[in-house]
Amino acid sequence: MDSSEQGSSMNAGIAAGMTLPPGVTEEEAEEMQMELIKVEDEIETLRQVLVAKERHAAELKHRLGISPLSEIKQNITKGWHDVQCSNAYLTASATLEDIGRSDAYKRTQETLSQAGQVTSAAFSSMGSAIRSRFGEMRALPYSDSGSNLSMRHSLSMPAMRNSPSFKSFEDKVENMKYKVMGRANGENDHSPTSNNAPL
Repeated sequence: MDSSEQGSSMNAGIAAGMTLPPGVTEEEAEEMQMELIKVEDEIETLRQVLVAKERHAAELKHRLGISPLSEIKQNITKGWHDVQCSNAYLTASATLEDIGRSDAYKRTQETLSQAGQVTSAAFSSMGSAIRSRFGEMRALPYSDSGSNLSMRHSLSMPAMRNSPSFKSFEDKVENMKYKVMGRANGENDHSPTSNNAPL
């Protein structure tokens, strides 16, 4: 369809009952309609050119041995390089370096290091104390040393139960049990063994 045919069909469309917007004459409407057809033709031509160019680019990449995977890798590398060169990245890097050199950061780092050392020492001494308590309990004599008695039986033996370590541990467990059970039953925190040190 050439422009004269389009113009005549346009006039037929306008004359066939197409209402014009207010303030637009029939002549202006025809001009705009012709321009719209021309722009739509250009858009279609550009789409066809773009498809042809994309086909040509794909053919060139194939002949050069560029695969889609290598293209993705290249895009990622370029993107990372662009990020590293961006002002935001450079500013953030400089800020982190400044923070790392600051006195507040160094003091915090030293404090955390010292806290870690103290905590490690506390756990170590607690382990030593537990080992020595078990050693004390193991060293206590009990009557039937030649038989195969279970650990439960040996702990219930009077000699071990009367050791200071076992008594202290037993009192603390009973105190804790009374506190938990007493609260569950609505009782107060005063237990018969409340003179013992809390856990």
